[in-house]
Amino acid sequence: MEVNPNSQQPTGSNVASNGLGNVQRPGEYLRQVRVSKILDISDVAAELKMPVKTLQALEQDEYKSLPEATFIKGYYRSYAKYLNVDATAIIQRFDEIYQNDTGLLPNHALNNSPIKIMGKLPGSNRDRNKKWFKRIFIALIVIAAIWALIAGIQKWTSNKNVDAEVKPQESDVEVLNLNNSTSTSGDQMVLNFSHPTSVHIVDSTGKVLATGRQSSTLNLSGSSPFEIRLDDATAVSLSLNNEQISLSPYTVNGKAEFRLSR
Repeated sequence: MEVNPNSQQPTGSNVASNGLGNVQRPGEYLRQVRVSKILDISDVAAELKMPVKTLQALEQDEYKSLPEATFIKGYYRSYAKYLNVDATAIIQRFDEIYQNDTGLLPNHALNNSPIKIMGKLPGSNRDRNKKWFKRIFIALIVIAAIWALIAGIQKWTSNKNVDAEVKPQESDVEVLNLNNSTSTSGDQMVLNFSHPTSVHIVDSTGKVLATGRQSSTLNLSGSSPFEIRLDDATAVSLSLNNEQISLSPYTVNGKAEFRLSR
């Protein structure tokens, strides 16, 4: 105990009636009230759930060892309420002397406050990062979906074009027969086609008997020897004067270019 119970102390009623003196400091006044009530500082600190050092600093008006003014005012109000004294005069006196003691205004910013801004609490950055990761993930999914859609459209268009090339219409097959004569004069040549291909046939006189893309049977008449070129020899069956001619000896990489005589 700080107070000797046997010593003569001012009564609580005398202190309360006198109130806060004109030059008395808030902490000093509250300490006098506590002593007059014969209260131990440790017991008061426990009741107020406040560290003993903080309560001692309040009673000694050592503001530089305490948090910001806002918290000091809160401590004073709690202490005054506990001692059953008016806190208004205490806060007013505190505002008067705080700036002189610390060089700070009673309402200055809480730079060293134990209460931090919510945006700076541990874990808030983590939550913000999670939101960004989620947004990036969604954006990647959207981009992938768009890319897949574009690739699908391109593939479908490509397949459609291939089908159009594989299945040409009959009108695309050009049949050029410059001399499909049935005359029996000269040598007779017959060409049958399993599928369309380009041919070029000239007789010994330099006459072009057939040229271009052919698909139907050609019956040609001219003077041998013949200059023959077939772009796809596998598609052609050829006979000269009713004699079947093998094209394999003249075929290289599917093409045949040779001179034929009777």
